[in-house]
Amino acid sequence: MAAVLAVSPTRMELMKLRKRVGLAQRGHDLLREKMDALVMEFFEVLRKIQEVRVRAFEQLLTAHRALTNCLAVMGTLETMQAAREAKRELQLEISTRYVMGIAVPAVEVGEVERNALARQYSLHMTSSALDEASREFERALKFLIELAELNESAFALARELEKTKRRVNALEYILIPRLKEAIKFITMRLDEMERENFTRLKRIKAILEERR
Repeated sequence: MAAVLAVSPTRMELMKLRKRVGLAQRGHDLLREKMDALVMEFFEVLRKIQEVRVRAFEQLLTAHRALTNCLAVMGTLETMQAAREAKRELQLEISTRYVMGIAVPAVEVGEVERNALARQYSLHMTSSALDEASREFERALKFLIELAELNESAFALARELEKTKRRVNALEYILIPRLKEAIKFITMRLDEMERENFTRLKRIKAILEERR
């Protein structure tokens, strides 16, 4: 049983407690609605994560096959040398967007897939197989960036969901039961005081009648 709050057994206190119960119940209902909406949003993000993960892994497999072909055509040392010469900068713009009032990252990425000139490795010493492998890995990178954004959104939603759940439980299992127990205590005490007053008045009336 929830512990009874330390309260004064007065009608004014009883009115205050009943008002607090009403407010707490409305807050609980709103948080419960928020939690249900968060659960739906969270599972929607998980669905997207699964979808993008599958596409990312498929693209990585394609990229690795293209790399294997490139190694066979150009040789390992030549491929590694071209990789060292390649430009590896990528413009990312990370901002914040809000989902149900929760801050989640929004990643804007520049053009990931580039032409051979933009990669800046030697065109005379390389094969078209290197161009193909580079292009396939660049496509995979775009999926991986999207996957990272979705994962961070899922973590943010999960944290908010856990926090909301704790607040709902605190209201449902601690605060509201304690308030109701306090109301019950005051009601019983007021009833008891009323019975005592009634008995006292009866005695006073009896004494007055005897004196007459």
